[in-house]
Amino acid sequence: MMDEQESERAGRDGRPHAEPAPEPAGSAPKAPEPEPAAHAAGKKAPESDGAEQSEKTVESQEPMEPVEPVDSGAGPARDGEDTGDALGRKKAEEKAKDKADGKAEKAEKAEEGADATAEEKARAASASQVHHNNVNQYFLGALDAPEMHFGIGVADSAHARRRAVGRLDAGEADAVLASYVEPDCFEEAVTALQRDGVVVLVGPSGTGKRAAAVALVATVAGGSEYVVLSPGRSLEELANGRVEFAKGVGYVLLDRMHENPSATADFDWRRVRDTVREHGAHLVVTTVHEVQGRAAESVRHVSWQAPDPAAVLRVRLTRARCAPETVERAVALMPDGCRTAEVVAAAERLAEGAEPDVVWKEYGSSAAAPVREWFAAERTPQEWAEVTTLSFVTGAGFRDFETYQQRLERWVARAFAKPTEEEAAEAARRAADRRLSLARNPLVAVEERKNGALTRTALVFAHQQYRQWVLRELWTMRSTVYWDGVRDWLTGLLRDGRTGLETQLSIAQGLALLAPSAFDEVVQNYLHPWASGAAGPAGQSTATLVLHCMCLDESLAAVALGVARDWARSYDPVMRSTATAAFSGQLGVRFPTDAVQTLLRLTGRGGGAPFALAGLVAVLAECGEDTGAVFRPLAYRLRAQRDLLAGPPKEGVLDAALTVLRARDARTGRPVCADVLVHSPRQTQKIGELWAGVLGNLPRWTRALDGLHATLRALSAVCEEPGPVAVRLGAAVGGALRPDEREALPAGLEAAARRAERSGPAPTHLIQLFLDAVLSTEE
Repeated sequence: MMDEQESERAGRDGRPHAEPAPEPAGSAPKAPEPEPAAHAAGKKAPESDGAEQSEKTVESQEPMEPVEPVDSGAGPARDGEDTGDALGRKKAEEKAKDKADGKAEKAEKAEEGADATAEEKARAASASQVHHNNVNQYFLGALDAPEMHFGIGVADSAHARRRAVGRLDAGEADAVLASYVEPDCFEEAVTALQRDGVVVLVGPSGTGKRAAAVALVATVAGGSEYVVLSPGRSLEELANGRVEFAKGVGYVLLDRMHENPSATADFDWRRVRDTVREHGAHLVVTTVHEVQGRAAESVRHVSWQAPDPAAVLRVRLTRARCAPETVERAVALMPDGCRTAEVVAAAERLAEGAEPDVVWKEYGSSAAAPVREWFAAERTPQEWAEVTTLSFVTGAGFRDFETYQQRLERWVARAFAKPTEEEAAEAARRAADRRLSLARNPLVAVEERKNGALTRTALVFAHQQYRQWVLRELWTMRSTVYWDGVRDWLTGLLRDGRTGLETQLSIAQGLALLAPSAFDEVVQNYLHPWASGAAGPAGQSTATLVLHCMCLDESLAAVALGVARDWARSYDPVMRSTATAAFSGQLGVRFPTDAVQTLLRLTGRGGGAPFALAGLVAVLAECGEDTGAVFRPLAYRLRAQRDLLAGPPKEGVLDAALTVLRARDARTGRPVCADVLVHSPRQTQKIGELWAGVLGNLPRWTRALDGLHATLRALSAVCEEPGPVAVRLGAAVGGALRPDEREALPAGLEAAARRAERSGPAPTHLIQLFLDAVLSTEE
């Protein structure tokens, strides 16, 4: 999908954030030209909406190298930046024109004051930012790891990396419509959509509401243009012009978030209906939330029913050109209880040649049968602890698993009756032979995993689908006392600080799988406390990973967005910090417009929002998505603030822009901007406007020049012909600079080149091409 076609309102809020730029962590190579960013301090300004800007769609032309952003100034300034390199600055001033001399001198003085006020806060935030970057990098890498058992929904790695909102690609829409089977309630929805222009489909997840929404707008609107709106859109936003409805376009709002019942609900729906009608558009809304109180009369709410699963399977297998006997055999073996989403997933595997009797073991009642049989027998506390531990710590070796299990048994002991002497003796005997107990458990399997030349054993479920069914049975059969113990056990593991990212990801997967059965339990006892720091930094990272995992399931992605939005609105700065980390990763890929709007509102309020925006650019680039989702609104805000006097709103936007432009790929050390300029040339204009905006600000003049120089230097490493890229960037920057700023640029870049001498020879040819393009815009 492409970007959401809707208005971007420019809010002005927040104070500049005094946080540092972290160095790439772990094994990532250090950046060759470190560029620290200092931020001025100030107080938060009241929020206010600025003018609208219609967001145009720009697609990344091809996926880029995996990147993880780090604005790499937390380390030593090896290029001489802000280290008292007076000699380098003096030489630059001597060669510059009088105007450039005066500008550089003022910039240096302004930067010294800003650096002095921000240094302590910068140092404190660095470690946290690096950790969140590593979390996002680890998660995206794990998506491609074949041994990782997610077991969530039916999303594969490629699908999970796509945005969930925006213009629906023609190929994707055609694929949905070609295999669509209409349920009995379809005609009722068609009639309502034709009459009102708006219809709401209400039903549980997995019943085909998403495909139905596309089929409805295709049937009624009769066009080929479809736009998927964010589930966070409120009725007020739909009615007041925040969404630019266009004539003949079909709009789909999937999994609309729950709003508290209101006495004005019918009036609000009437306004939405009238707005859609006025623009000649059509809107289909889907939700899992049943109508509370009196249903709105102005817009029809249709109770949705899933289509016949056998019919869905036949259509899909027939379209895949499967033999008729294969189709009928697959239909005959299909178990009861399969959701539409499961039938679609199974059909894809069957079309690829998988055996029906093997495939159907993982769906519907067949997947649950072995688990339910196991739980139907009398089980000891140790056996309960075995399956509970495996539900949250999948993939651990025997030693680590037994350690985790022993800790859990102590926490949940109060949920069981005090054992008799004989029972205690038997329990002690079993505890002494835990590995035999695991070997006898039919739900447990031992997997051999390659790690380079070595092989390690990992405990997993015998079938991937067992995990979600075990969690459902545990939630149904065990008491609150037991689950209190599980909560304290997991919180303790994370608080100890000994859990690595792999264990954190496994815990997150377990909680994401538990969410459909016990959403309130997951949010209130795990996500909210961990996001607020109750389990330390590892807890914050795990809470973020839970939301990332939920994004892999179509039915949970909107829920994850709602949770992160709640964190972002919190008065707790730690919780807001967790929200920024969540929006800078997978959640931001799925809902980029919501992520950017939220992060821009948080800019200047602490929590690393500027770094999160930089991280989001890098993740979007890695996933081959539209990085313009960040560049466009940021450039618009910077342009709107440019002629205003200095103040918290303007400082916050400038800090965010500079941080995004100077962000580096933690794996290569190259500026992310260089990769975007090469692989997504349509972003050049907005990137040029951002560079011009920060170059036009005296306190950031030197840092902006160093960042620009590093970007030009990196072009040679990104592509074989960097010249045209430098020329395009120069034209974009020159067109946005004022005349006096253009005149000062050659001397400024010359000084930046001297500061970066220790990083290697300057890209003289590229700098000259860039400057020629800048100066050519004077005409």
